[in-house]
Amino acid sequence: MTNFNGTILEQEQLVSIHNRGYAYGDALFETIKASHGKLFFWEDHYFRLMASMRIMRMEIPMNFTMEYLEDQILNTLKASNLEDTSARVKLLVHRNEGGLYLPNTNDVSFAISVKHIENDFYTLQEGFYEVDLFKDYYVSPSLLSTLKTNNKALNVVGSIYAKENNLANCLVLNTNKHVVEALNGNVFVVKGNTIKTPPISDGCLKGVMRKQIIEILKTGTEFELIEESVSPFELQKADEIFITNVIVGIQPVTKYRKKLFNTELSKTILQKLNVKLRLS
Repeated sequence: MTNFNGTILEQEQLVSIHNRGYAYGDALFETIKASHGKLFFWEDHYFRLMASMRIMRMEIPMNFTMEYLEDQILNTLKASNLEDTSARVKLLVHRNEGGLYLPNTNDVSFAISVKHIENDFYTLQEGFYEVDLFKDYYVSPSLLSTLKTNNKALNVVGSIYAKENNLANCLVLNTNKHVVEALNGNVFVVKGNTIKTPPISDGCLKGVMRKQIIEILKTGTEFELIEESVSPFELQKADEIFITNVIVGIQPVTKYRKKLFNTELSKTILQKLNVKLRLS
């Protein structure tokens, strides 16, 4: 089931051919993990969405409170019989129909879709996980590149490239040839006692899980966390590389080109992440 502006509908009833998200990519979305009626890191998702809507010059409705949207998500989970299990939630906000590139209105609508997933908390994905660079297209760093919009052509083509080359994922470069992120999450590079992650100014997504990991690393480990540009040359010198997003949590990279990596720090951080969730 899908929730469209507060009304529960069959998914097939939802999208018009004139939807601006479909026609122009004029939409934002949040992917949220829910477990037994609890939305993980909901406050961070909500405030990122509000900030993104302001950047996109969308009109924020008066009823778009954190409590209202949370209730709408929980209603959708209940209508889909997913309130007592774990689910991937997609909250999409699009500008209303009308106009060409220039919209007729800045008013918005929202849609919520949900899908069952297996794990209630975060578990370490310990299988073989090889990545390489995706160099066909580059991210142009700007405030827009940090938003979770549905303009994801680079990610789609990059995912096809990864599949064609038997890769689990690819790392994306910006126009300055710095490593920005993975196709489906932020990236962290470990060398000695230093952990680097690309800064938002390099064009990476302002990830919700990225924020959680940075907070954990700054307060609960002996490692030094640096937000600094990452050169491709640093990848083969690294001790460990991992990718983060709110559905998987932490995904260790086991191979980049000829270099194999350990996953010890990923295990430690994942444990701290689950403790943080249980205490929240």
